[in-house]
Amino acid sequence: MPRLSEVITALENLWPAERAESWDAVGTVVGDPDQEVRRVLIAVDPVQEIADEAVKQDADLLITHHPLYLRGTTTVAASHFKGRVVHTLIKNDIALHVAHTNADTADPGVSDALAGALGVRVVRPLVPDPTDPAGRRGLGRICELDHPLTVRELAALAARRLPATAQGIRVAGDPEAVVRTLAVSGGSGDSLFDQVRAAGVDAFLTADLRHHPASEAVAHSPLALLDAAHWATEWPWCELAAAQLDEISDRRGWNLRVQVSRTVTDPWTAHAASVQPSTTTPAPGSHAPADSETSGAPN
Repeated sequence: MPRLSEVITALENLWPAERAESWDAVGTVVGDPDQEVRRVLIAVDPVQEIADEAVKQDADLLITHHPLYLRGTTTVAASHFKGRVVHTLIKNDIALHVAHTNADTADPGVSDALAGALGVRVVRPLVPDPTDPAGRRGLGRICELDHPLTVRELAALAARRLPATAQGIRVAGDPEAVVRTLAVSGGSGDSLFDQVRAAGVDAFLTADLRHHPASEAVAHSPLALLDAAHWATEWPWCELAAAQLDEISDRRGWNLRVQVSRTVTDPWTAHAASVQPSTTTPAPGSHAPADSETSGAPN
């Protein structure tokens, strides 16, 4: 049975801390290096629901993609929700290790897992890591589809293949445009529009797209945008990370039991579709005629 320090060394080989962005907070947050590790739980968010699940699973180590304290803190008091997570983990001898931007750019990394979930073929990184002579590491991925799909069909495919969320998949651009090449980036991706346009792809699937960057992106070119929930674009990495840790465990004879949390920690819990717009929209506070197309029409 390995000690935590041995498992962390293996994780650091997968996702070296020095490859994280300078603003990031990765690595081991809580845990005794000498404690033994038998069970591991992997999740996207280090929230209380996940800490409680780790307790139920009798886990010794929790690995999450998102940091617990990204901007630092002056307290871990249990009166704060993040402090309560720390108290839950320490009281139950559960270590917490974070792999964030160092997992984003890894080979394979978060966007490889996203591409795999969609069933598209990775060609190269969207933003290559200049320190990787093989040209495989980096942020985002450029992908090719085995068969062309319309934007509408690709959005439906993403909605089926990614974990279900209240948001689903939002689309900007012509729904009937044909997609042969696709850029993907797990998590927030609207800072990558320049690189996506330079890549010349037909569509870009990511998360957290804001109004003005998205509006400007579709105005610049016929690029189609597919906006999924942040959590949903990163959850496939949990399964990839579990497979990687399972392989290490088998090779070293550790006999770890590695599980992936299925708990949905996306913060959005419901979605109400807008009514189908008509050619004349009633002013706010006014009433549409009874036979108006907008009356109760589903989107």
